[in-house]
Amino acid sequence: MNILPQSRRRFLQTTAGLLGAASCSWLPQLAAAAGADPNRKRSCIVLWMAGGPTQTDTFDMKPGHANGGEFKETETNVPGLRFSEHFAGLAKQADKLAIMRGMSTREGDHLRGTYLMHTGQRPGGPLNYPSIGASLSKALEHNQSTLPSYVAVNPSGLLNGSALSPGFLGPRYAAATVGARGTPPGEGSEAMADLGVDFLSLPPGIDTKRQDARLALWKDQQNQFLARHPSGAAEAQATIFQSAVKMMHPDAASAFDLSQETTQVRESYGRGTFGQGCLIARRLVERDVPFVEVTLGGNGLGWDTHQGNFPAVERLSKELDQGWSTLMRELEERGLLETTTICWMGEFGRTPSINNSAGRDHFPDAWTCVLAGGGIAGGQAYGKTDEAGQEVTEGKTEVQDLLATLCRAVGVDPATEHFSPQARPIKISEGHSIDQVLA
Repeated sequence: MNILPQSRRRFLQTTAGLLGAASCSWLPQLAAAAGADPNRKRSCIVLWMAGGPTQTDTFDMKPGHANGGEFKETETNVPGLRFSEHFAGLAKQADKLAIMRGMSTREGDHLRGTYLMHTGQRPGGPLNYPSIGASLSKALEHNQSTLPSYVAVNPSGLLNGSALSPGFLGPRYAAATVGARGTPPGEGSEAMADLGVDFLSLPPGIDTKRQDARLALWKDQQNQFLARHPSGAAEAQATIFQSAVKMMHPDAASAFDLSQETTQVRESYGRGTFGQGCLIARRLVERDVPFVEVTLGGNGLGWDTHQGNFPAVERLSKELDQGWSTLMRELEERGLLETTTICWMGEFGRTPSINNSAGRDHFPDAWTCVLAGGGIAGGQAYGKTDEAGQEVTEGKTEVQDLLATLCRAVGVDPATEHFSPQARPIKISEGHSIDQVLA
């Protein structure tokens, strides 16, 4: 049974958030004022779970059934809506979540499933489709910004290829990558993950004035070269270089500098790469970056729990809960959650049945994604699986429908057309948005 959505946060709650920010620094107040601006464009954050998370141990649990596993359910702030005991922070914010329990796709391979979920298309065809991040960042971009429109934080190795590609949209809409520098801290470590973009600072002895003179000379020579040798490859190289130069601007580089945050704030997100990645996502959204993707499990395939499922999922769930719940709380405190849509997803789910190695295997037939924040009617579960979790019995949702719903939530028409190199019009999504989960 679907759970009816709770009433949305209204004007008084936003006002309360503004008043509560009065005791904080000036930045949250400024961000809150920006979030209240009706002309402010929307942002999207994808929380990508590399390896395929188990729905049965997270958001679609089966207590009392042989497939149920070791974890207990927990109550949330929405009566009747329950999920894993390891989501204590998210349980307090369930009124902002729409649990999509009816996902069903056809790709059970990591690479193929990753491409499918990012593009809405099955891999292997003649056309290189853009990722949803490229499509939405193009639709939502701010031309005056020194920051990229699309940022991927700590992407999985499976995402460094065609799944993150701008496809036929071209390199202008490629993702800028933020990576982990050094070895990520292990469990229990007091160290903090170091995330950043390399080569953003000027070389020793080169000040801004001298750098600007160098760039002016490069631009003049590059324009002459392009005039004599027009080609896609030359234009792509120039576009990539210009994007990198824009990120070297002090205002842009500072967005990735987590040393500007207090230790207390950084620790509230979690010390690992995912928590610190969520903090970077918040800083980028504050600066109007349209699309950010943060990966959990990117050092390998963390959620690929064929063996020892339960200890791994418990650890990942706690890391997820801390980073995600803090991200939503801080966005709401700054008045930005109403204009920021969050999508939690992986490439597929995992088998409800537990294998002989205490693990769960690949399972695209019936699994879960979650939408949250701006444009989403939270406090509900849409879709239903049978008592064993083996098949979808209500609200079956395909990837094109999910992407269409995500588009609607951020204010973009999923039927928006981009043109391939052959001048063929391609819609962002051919699916149908699910009105029941849209605010």
